[in-house]
Amino acid sequence: MAQRAGGAPAGRAAELRNKLVDQCERLQLQSAAIAKHMAEVLPAKSQSVLTAANGARELVIQRLMFVGKVCENEEQRLLENVHTEEERVHQSILTQQEHWTEALQKLDALRTYLVDMITNKDDQGLVHAEKEIFERTEVAEGILEPQESVKLNFNQQCVQSPLLHRLWASAVLSCITGSQEILIDEKTVSPHLSLSEDKKTLTFSPKKAKLDLDCPDRFDHWPNALATAAFQTGLHAWKISVEKSCAYKLGVCYGSLPRKGSGNEVRLGFNAASWVFSRYDKEFRFLHAGQPQPVELIKSPAEIGVLVDFAGGEVLFYDPDSCAILFSHRETFAAPLYPVFAVAHHSISLVQ
Repeated sequence: MAQRAGGAPAGRAAELRNKLVDQCERLQLQSAAIAKHMAEVLPAKSQSVLTAANGARELVIQRLMFVGKVCENEEQRLLENVHTEEERVHQSILTQQEHWTEALQKLDALRTYLVDMITNKDDQGLVHAEKEIFERTEVAEGILEPQESVKLNFNQQCVQSPLLHRLWASAVLSCITGSQEILIDEKTVSPHLSLSEDKKTLTFSPKKAKLDLDCPDRFDHWPNALATAAFQTGLHAWKISVEKSCAYKLGVCYGSLPRKGSGNEVRLGFNAASWVFSRYDKEFRFLHAGQPQPVELIKSPAEIGVLVDFAGGEVLFYDPDSCAILFSHRETFAAPLYPVFAVAHHSISLVQ
C-alpha cells in the first residue's frame, strides 16, 4: 500500500517533467525563430524598406523633373508665341503709322495747294486750273478713313495650351475645392423643386408645391434655383452629386436672369445671362445663348465640378474623381455670377 501511495506522486512528477521538457523545447524553438527573425528577416525588411523608399524618392524626383522639363518647354514655347505675336502687332502698328503719316502728308499738301488756289487764283486762273485741281483731289478721294482692324489687336489665342490648361485646372482644383460653402437660396426655388433643410439638395416633383409665386426672386415655371451669394472676383469651385438624376443643369448666371414665365429668357442656357452644363438622358451639352455644344463622355459622372475664374473669364466643368475637364468656356463676365441649378429628374446635391 505504501508503494502505491508513493508511486502516484512519482508518476505525476514524471508526467509534469515531460511536459516541462516539451515546453522547454517549444520555448527553444520559439526563441530560435525569434532570433532568426531578428537576425535575418528584420535586417532584410530594413534593407527592403530602404530600397523601396529610395525607389519611391527616385520615382517622385524623376516624374517631377519630367513634368518640370515639359513645363519649361511649354513655357518657352508660349513665351515665344507671345513675343512673336507682340512683334507682329507692333509691326502692324508701325506699318499703319507709316501709311497714315504718308496719307496725312498728302492731305496736308493737297489742302495747302487748294488754299493757295482759292487765295491766289482769279476766276479765270481757277477755271484754267480746274483739270489740275480735279486730278489732285482724286488723290484725297483714294485715301480711305481708318477702320478697326484685328491685325492691330493682340491675339490671346497665342497662349492657348491644352497642357497648361489642364495643369492649371488640376492645381486650382486640388487647392480650392471644398474651401467655399455654397447654399441654395430657398426664395429662388421653383415650385417644382423641394429644398432640403441643409439647403444643399434639390428634389424634383412634377406637381407644383404651394409656394409664394409672387416672390420676385422665385422661378415660377422652369425647375431652377440660385445660390444664396454671388461672386465677382477670384477663383471659385464647387461640386454637385448628380448620380441620382438624368436631367439636370449646373453652372452660373447673372442675378438679372428673369424668374417669371416659360420663355427662353428664363430658361437656363438659352439666353446671354446663363452658362450651364446640361444632361438630358444620355445627352450631355454645354448651353449658352441658345447655342448648344455637345459634350462627348464615355460614362456618366457621379459628380460634376464647376470652376469659375472670374478675372480670367472662364467657366470650367470637370469630373472631380479624375480632375478631367469635361468642358470649358471663355467669357468676359460683366456682372456678379450666381451658382445656378436645375433638375427635372430625382435629385441633385451640393457636395462639401
